[in-house]
Amino acid sequence: MAGITLAGLAKTYPGGHVAIRHLDLRIEDGEFLVLVGPSGCGKSTLLRLIAGLETPTAGRIVMGDGDVTALPPQARDLAMVFQSYALYPHMSVRDNLAYGLKARRTDRAVVAQRVADVAAALEIERLLDRRPAELSGGQRQRVALGRAMVRQPKAFLLDEPLSNLDPALRAQARAQLRRLHRTLGATVVYVTHDQEEAMTLGGRVAVMREGAIEQVAQPLDVYARPVNTFVARFIGAPAMNLVPATLIGIDAPSGAVAGVRPHDVTLGASGQLRATVDLVEPRGHDYLLHLRLDSPSADLVLAVIAGAAAPPAGAQVFLTLPPDRRHLFDGRTGTRLA
Repeated sequence: MAGITLAGLAKTYPGGHVAIRHLDLRIEDGEFLVLVGPSGCGKSTLLRLIAGLETPTAGRIVMGDGDVTALPPQARDLAMVFQSYALYPHMSVRDNLAYGLKARRTDRAVVAQRVADVAAALEIERLLDRRPAELSGGQRQRVALGRAMVRQPKAFLLDEPLSNLDPALRAQARAQLRRLHRTLGATVVYVTHDQEEAMTLGGRVAVMREGAIEQVAQPLDVYARPVNTFVARFIGAPAMNLVPATLIGIDAPSGAVAGVRPHDVTLGASGQLRATVDLVEPRGHDYLLHLRLDSPSADLVLAVIAGAAAPPAGAQVFLTLPPDRRHLFDGRTGTRLA
């Protein structure tokens, strides 16, 4: 296995589209790093640059102690799992798993042993003689992971590998990926647009926007102390509430924005803010109240645990924002103040 260092990495396509903006990032040996962000933020391009499938406009890519910036993909000893899985339809599962090793003229006994070991780890032994068309989406996903695992590469690059699965299968697959990483101790770079997936899988999460990394930290740190309003709104479901604020004792010449997560707002018979219920959205384990504040004029979402009585649409309610759960941001730049 190996750590990966990106130094001043940039990618501009013909026509002037900037996909990656002079990005610096260190991925530690054995780390599970998740790249997360909205569509078009550059996360898949960054993964392809690491893989060697794209050529950087500037910067360096170092794996271990070696500069691999100019090396072709096959010389980087990386395994990539795509969203489409890219399995060979005419081959059995066994042959799909073995293909990379056979292409490298690996000894037959070694191939057979690695295939057997990986099939056992992924619980797909009974599928070895089937073809991809005979498999479910979850089974194809495991075969694609297995094909990467048998090679024992320096690092795994996964580009939204769970996006084709239904919610129940995605939850199972996430748990399996966490167990596999714990067992293998492998370096993993994982791309997703799903912030829940990022929070549950990543040892660290790198939040991207417009080709740059906004914040990289452990998942709970990104959630608890977002560096700006973009990260605050992107990480967390429902998104953080942001409302205009007047500050005393803090220098914010361009004004300020106060942030509070929906689960941290308290509903009561009295409180700091008065609001009108616009919509009640039941979710089973809780329900969301969509509110309109009287002053300042703003919309706000409150999450209430199921079992408590939900006020009807049109009702007047009072809200309290706990001081230790508030976030303050610069009104112009969006940068965190406190």
